[in-house]
Amino acid sequence: MKRSLALALLAAAGFAPAESPRRAEAVFAMGCFWSAEAAMEKQPGVIEAVSGFAGGHVKNPSYHKVIEGGTGHLEAVRVVYDPAKTSYAKLLDAFWHNIDPFDPAGQFCDKGASYHTAVFAANADQRTLAEGDKARIEKHFGKTVTTEIRDAATFYPAEGYHQDFAKRNALRYRAYRSGCGQDRRLKAVWG
Repeated sequence: MKRSLALALLAAAGFAPAESPRRAEAVFAMGCFWSAEAAMEKQPGVIEAVSGFAGGHVKNPSYHKVIEGGTGHLEAVRVVYDPAKTSYAKLLDAFWHNIDPFDPAGQFCDKGASYHTAVFAANADQRTLAEGDKARIEKHFGKTVTTEIRDAATFYPAEGYHQDFAKRNALRYRAYRSGCGQDRRLKAVWG
């Protein structure tokens, strides 16, 4: 029996194979990866967000190595999304509105090289969209955006205790976010 006929017979009998969702990826450095993961997981069409590191020269870095410095890595989030339900442009919009793009030292109370912001563009289309957004933000605010637009880099997931931190440690995360002044600063920047 031909494959198409077999699939048609199964579908008619109510046994249609499940369609696997289309998947695309984006990587952003947004300061603390706990906040990045929490912000991106809320976006419609996002399948998962994973905390980790990108942009450095050390393979398989640990959290402690990255925050000590010298690895070149930024705390980052890998966003896996369904392009039929959202777009890279929408994820970029969420990225920009969850960072202070004018802070060259890090984000909110997290300062240092590992907390700098960046877009890791996987292709020319992602780069063009990110650079266009950056130029529009600079023009709108009349100041320099310190967020870098970089080429894609190897993404290394962080240790398990960092994954889904905002969900698993809700009270601790809310205290961190409030104490860091994140929401106040985002409101001051974006209104």
